Amino acid sequence: MGVAAGQRASVSAVVTEADTAMLAGSGDVPVLATPRLLALAEAATVAAISPHLASGMTSVGTSASLEHRRASPVGAEVVVEAELTEVDGRRLVFSFIAREGGRRAGLPGEDGNEDRVVGAGTVERVLVDREAFLARAAAADRL
Repeated sequence: MGVAAGQRASVSAVVTEADTAMLAGSGDVPVLATPRLLALAEAATVAAISPHLASGMTSVGTSASLEHRRASPVGAEVVVEAELTEVDGRRLVFSFIAREGGRRAGLPGEDGNEDRVVGAGTVERVLVDREAFLARAAAADRL
């Protein structure tokens, strides 16, 4: 076991009102918010490595690059696939791609068979000891 390049996972979500730019405060339209897309990408990166982590270890996000290419309305299903592409000591680099699947509720003319790229990018995470990380965070909060 252990973290290694090539590990992958995907997560999916159907866009709800709670996922929209309007509710996230990142815009005024009822489509998937960019911060929500990033959260889905991060969830996919965590899912890719969590089964391979040693006891007491976790990872924390340190950097992200995201291109949000297509609007996804409420009712659309978004699938985000992440792959671990680089392991440099404790530093992990993932690539991800988000696609809108076949579920587009109530949209005429949609056949549901096309995968549309919603966005893509990279996420960097660092492996940390969970307890030590939380202790440092608590100590920093007291300063």
